[in-house]
Amino acid sequence: MRGGDILGKLESKGITLEKMLDTAMELYIGENAGDVRELLEETMLRYLDDINVQSLLMAALLLEENFDVEGDPVNLVADELIGISIAEYIGGKMALFNFFYYDTRKPRILKELPPFLDDAVGGFIAGCMTKLLSED
Repeated sequence: MRGGDILGKLESKGITLEKMLDTAMELYIGENAGDVRELLEETMLRYLDDINVQSLLMAALLLEENFDVEGDPVNLVADELIGISIAEYIGGKMALFNFFYYDTRKPRILKELPPFLDDAVGGFIAGCMTKLLSED
């Protein structure tokens, strides 16, 4: 699977690259937001080509389609585990803190998504932001 394939599947659910970038940048605190957004787009596209990220995002997509969950029940933790796994895979342990920041704030598209996708996309955004901002 290529990055465009998983992005196409996400787009079919209304999750575009632009919406993910907007969501990421809403919680960004710092200077040069335009430059950061451009670099973040490159980072996201690079990780959308990664088979492990694709697998975890696909798992979230398939769970949403095949697993009937109403709302986001407190006893459901599999969605959080997918988000955490994506975040840490991309950005290391520091991304865990970013994941919980995005997960509790639920900016933009994250507040619109069902449980598996909000955490998977939130983990993807958190991981990419952490990776980008921790690079020297």
